[in-house]
Amino acid sequence: MAQHSAPVRTDRPRPSTSSSFIPWVIGGVVLLLVVVFGFVGLGGGGSTAATAGSDQPPAVDVASLPIADTYGELTGAPVDTATDAPTDGTVVHPLRETPVHDAPGGTPIARVEPTQFGDVWFPVIAEQGEWVQVLLPSKPAGSTGWVRSADLTSAVTDYRIEVHLGSRTLELIRDERVVEQWPVAVGEAQTPTPAGRTFLLGAFSDPDQDFSPVILPLGSHSPTLDNYGGGPGTVAIHTWPDDDVFGSATSDGCIRVPADALEQLTEVPLGTVVLIDQD
Repeated sequence: MAQHSAPVRTDRPRPSTSSSFIPWVIGGVVLLLVVVFGFVGLGGGGSTAATAGSDQPPAVDVASLPIADTYGELTGAPVDTATDAPTDGTVVHPLRETPVHDAPGGTPIARVEPTQFGDVWFPVIAEQGEWVQVLLPSKPAGSTGWVRSADLTSAVTDYRIEVHLGSRTLELIRDERVVEQWPVAVGEAQTPTPAGRTFLLGAFSDPDQDFSPVILPLGSHSPTLDNYGGGPGTVAIHTWPDDDVFGSATSDGCIRVPADALEQLTEVPLGTVVLIDQD
């Protein structure tokens, strides 16, 4: 029963505000493949210094906050309630280590960093003044948080991915038009693929596996397995060498797609929303 293994999280220096779109570990075991094509409308962020009349929250020791990544579990994070709703395509990228709050100007509950499987982009699900609410990839399922817009750069993706567990199909949608549809394999009964609203978190290759040249982790986790091959149980999209699995419920929770589907999905911008339903 093959499983993917996400790269192990290690302590690392504070990232700078400059970022590389195709980083890799020289001489290491994991090649990070960062997919950021297709963004439009990039904009810069502002200073984090407090200004008169702003709703800048009190200063916080950002390094003391837990990281809101796929390895983390958060306390006090608001839960996504519109689990089947598309977004307007706005995605944001942290310019630096940035605190995440439980409400606009509220209590800091975590921090986000600019990199996670390479540069990370979060989908925006709500806005209020100088704040945006984003989906987070941490446990528990559906975790969200509020981040100041000044600490982010933004872009827009015109893609959406929809996975239908009942019909075991995946649709790639662009500009509200179905570009392509494929039969896929989803989780079996004891290890189901979790339904809800999530997003493309990153891309990496796993040299310990030969079933997929690229693995696309999502911002969601298996509801029944704590880990996949030693990783954090992150649900992912990847291909599979046996075409007979497509259209079946046979995986450990990941979404297995045909090779041509994976090829197209690697061109979809990171941060793109993925809607998984029971249809």
